[in-house]
Amino acid sequence: MARNTTFKFKQFTIQQDQCAMKVCTDACVLGAWADVHDADRILDIGTGTGLLSLMVAQRNSYGMIDAVEIDAEAFYQAGENVEKSPFHQRISLFHSAVQEFESEHQYDVIITNPPFFQSDLLSPIQKINIAHHASALDFAELLGSIDKLLKPDGIFNILFPVSEGNEFYEKAQLSGWFLVRKLTLYHYEGKRAFRQLMTFSREEPVHNPVDEEVLYIYEPDGKTYHAGFKDLLKDFYLKF
Repeated sequence: MARNTTFKFKQFTIQQDQCAMKVCTDACVLGAWADVHDADRILDIGTGTGLLSLMVAQRNSYGMIDAVEIDAEAFYQAGENVEKSPFHQRISLFHSAVQEFESEHQYDVIITNPPFFQSDLLSPIQKINIAHHASALDFAELLGSIDKLLKPDGIFNILFPVSEGNEFYEKAQLSGWFLVRKLTLYHYEGKRAFRQLMTFSREEPVHNPVDEEVLYIYEPDGKTYHAGFKDLLKDFYLKF
């Protein structure tokens, strides 16, 4: 996706000139794929532009959504995006690190596209570091926050590059979480996978195996959108 200052979807528009983390294809896939059905209360950790909260609000017509963002500029821009959307009455934003976020209730579902680079070189621009690097929120802190904020029978949906996803999966297992659903994202068939989307629960899927899927963004020509991708994003992308 081009990193424009404005990105228009079918039911809302994202302004992103003040945000380090721009609208990106993998985040849109997470917003369209994450299990948010039958959830009365949903938490979006690190909302950035507000993209995931808005996608979730479109898919779940009654759930109340809280969105937490540590960066001030992103927080205010997410507020503008939410306020101009048809879902503003169901989305509340909080300017806070999730480690310090206090809620009077626990959540049925958590969704997050967290900072994921554990060891890459830092950018000289601090807000890019916050958006992309785990120095402000490492895996242990993220899991601890989720454990505190999620209902005992709740689930959380998360997105990572493949290597970081494998590392997070191991840490989540050690912390008592069970993988119940997984989507591996490819640019197109024949290319290496570049993202993992995962759903975790505290309850082990005893009778049902983990639901594992793959998704290609493009056909093998690298230009034509894959039918599965179009079907997933058809309610959001203007081009579909």
